[in-house]
Amino acid sequence: MSDAAEPQINDPITLRAMLAAERAENERLRQIIKELQCHRFGRRAESLPIDQFLGLEEAEQIEAEGFAGEEAADPAKRAERARKRRINRGSLPAHLPRLEQVVDIEDKTCPCGRGTLHAIGEDVSERLDIVPAQFRVVVTRRPKYACRACEEVVVQAPAPARLVEGGIPTEATVAHVLVAKYADHLPLYRQAQIYARQGVNLDRSTLADWVGKAAFLLRPVHARLFERLKASDKLFADETTAPVLDPGRGRTKTGQLFAYARDDRPWGGSDPPGAAYLYAPDRKAEQPIRHLQGFAGTLQVDGYAGYKVLAERNAVSLAFCWSHVRRKFYELAQSGPAPIATEALARIAALYQVEAEIRGCSAEERRAARQARSRPIVAALEPWLKEKLGLVSQKSKLAEAIRYALSRWQGLTRFLDDGRVEIDSNVVERAIRPIALNRKNALFAGSDGGGEHWAVIASLVETCKLNAVDPQAYLADVIARIVASQPQSQIDDLLPWAYATQPLKAVA
Repeated sequence: MSDAAEPQINDPITLRAMLAAERAENERLRQIIKELQCHRFGRRAESLPIDQFLGLEEAEQIEAEGFAGEEAADPAKRAERARKRRINRGSLPAHLPRLEQVVDIEDKTCPCGRGTLHAIGEDVSERLDIVPAQFRVVVTRRPKYACRACEEVVVQAPAPARLVEGGIPTEATVAHVLVAKYADHLPLYRQAQIYARQGVNLDRSTLADWVGKAAFLLRPVHARLFERLKASDKLFADETTAPVLDPGRGRTKTGQLFAYARDDRPWGGSDPPGAAYLYAPDRKAEQPIRHLQGFAGTLQVDGYAGYKVLAERNAVSLAFCWSHVRRKFYELAQSGPAPIATEALARIAALYQVEAEIRGCSAEERRAARQARSRPIVAALEPWLKEKLGLVSQKSKLAEAIRYALSRWQGLTRFLDDGRVEIDSNVVERAIRPIALNRKNALFAGSDGGGEHWAVIASLVETCKLNAVDPQAYLADVIARIVASQPQSQIDDLLPWAYATQPLKAVA
């Protein structure tokens, strides 16, 4: 029995509609393929990619090699370039220890043979010297005292408290391990290899034990840090994946690190900048709702739907991110000729030009400038996007980009009426980059507990960086003070910004 023949369509209007729909679908599929190719083989960010940085380094090295050859052949060029280096190199930091080295003549008898030379001045030069990290042993002696008369009393000073009772590390050693892991992104097994080169054999599991004890000790400081951030009336929020080993299944599962940041420097706010990470086993909306319980104010976020649920339940206003809107048009413009996407980028660039000029001004000055210069741009952009949306296939990636912007328009325009609100959420995106680097090098956390350790220590390290505080010195001091029973009432003295020694400037 033969199959029934497909019905033929002879209506020209229907055929044209079907052809247009097929072309639109083909265009959508081509755009998806271009995006996949770009993701797999192209640039991953709008900034200068790492391979270009590496290429620039190689070019600079080759240029330096060429200069060295010229200087070896021509003493005059060597002297001239040395003179320029002395002028341009600047001065070395005053706090660095100085090792004096005197290069003197052997005979102070004048060549004329009639007198002795006397000093009339000196030339002083400074060069930067590096001594590789050195281990040392801190020996603690506790003398015992007895009474000759009674011979029953033995007096001895109590042993100082330690983070690792019965262990070998000082608090500074543990702080070094923490900073190497969470600031310099060196997994513990690599640190163990580095220590072994100096004859100190420390097993990775031993280092992990130190990290776990320190994370437990620092939990109250992390909690207080997040509590202080939540007391603000404006926060940034974002989240990123945190692969975690799932022992029962023999593979990793995808946890989440939610990041919450505050940075009021662009408008001269008095609150110090800070960032806090909270680990969660999933990305459900319940997580930010639980984290931000009690927070009331403006939350700057990307397009993640979980924050919309938060805004509906709590007294939270959402300010959306123009950088995310721009990125969608940028991806289209990079894939080939895209006049609408290119025009959208130009209009958004005009908004960012205003922001660059008012960065560091007061909140009221920023608001006034935005009302006068940015509002007309935004007011013209919305109807333009709606018009273009009606001209393109609704299944295309361009339509998706336009709908992404229009569906968030209220949150995207919130920055116009409040000078404290930023145009984007780049503050928290910068705070997430170190997490991505650590994830790339360490691959995954060993457990949910490891994810929580990650959140605790990374929060303190990142807040140190935002406040120009040395995380090594900070963690060493905080751990020592907590071990020595720092009163809970003084916990604010242990927050990273309490260690800042100079005012911070607005950041781009």
